[in-house]
Amino acid sequence: MSDHASSRLWVMRAGFALLMLTILFFHLLPLQTSTGGLIWPDFTLCFAFAWSVRRPEYVPPLLLAGAFLLTDLLLQRPPGLWAVLALIACENLKGQSRGLRDATLMAEIASVAIWILGIAVAYCVVHAVLLIDAPALGPLVLQAVATIIAYPLVIAITHGVLGVRKAAPDELGGKGVRS
Repeated sequence: MSDHASSRLWVMRAGFALLMLTILFFHLLPLQTSTGGLIWPDFTLCFAFAWSVRRPEYVPPLLLAGAFLLTDLLLQRPPGLWAVLALIACENLKGQSRGLRDATLMAEIASVAIWILGIAVAYCVVHAVLLIDAPALGPLVLQAVATIIAYPLVIAITHGVLGVRKAAPDELGGKGVRS
């Protein structure tokens, strides 16, 4: 790997970490002072999925695990549960990234939507099995739907603004490995 490619890799990893911290910063701002109100999409999950599909090498498992664990801690969720579920989904999407590279946008959105709904269901099931106060199912489903709806916007931002695009066929070596 050349020095330019190596430095770009580390810059993009640092950029992802900065993006996650920025999203968390805006999530923690007291913009909503009344109870109830809007249910926002999980942008950390959206960006992690988009980057995992487009450039898996930019989001190594330790970076994803750290970002999701920090999210759990700052948003006062059970530490590690959402992080593990999201990490499993991201790693599976990384495994599918070569097939999704050649697929249509709707196929990618459908695959991501299945994982988002799967994470929401698994989160509720684990809460029920461990007899932890489960979050209300309605808002969790609404957040999952909002996250699925926001995913195309995140793809546009990832592709157009941040410059994280799917690998072109000429960027892959003979055996399908990035060169």
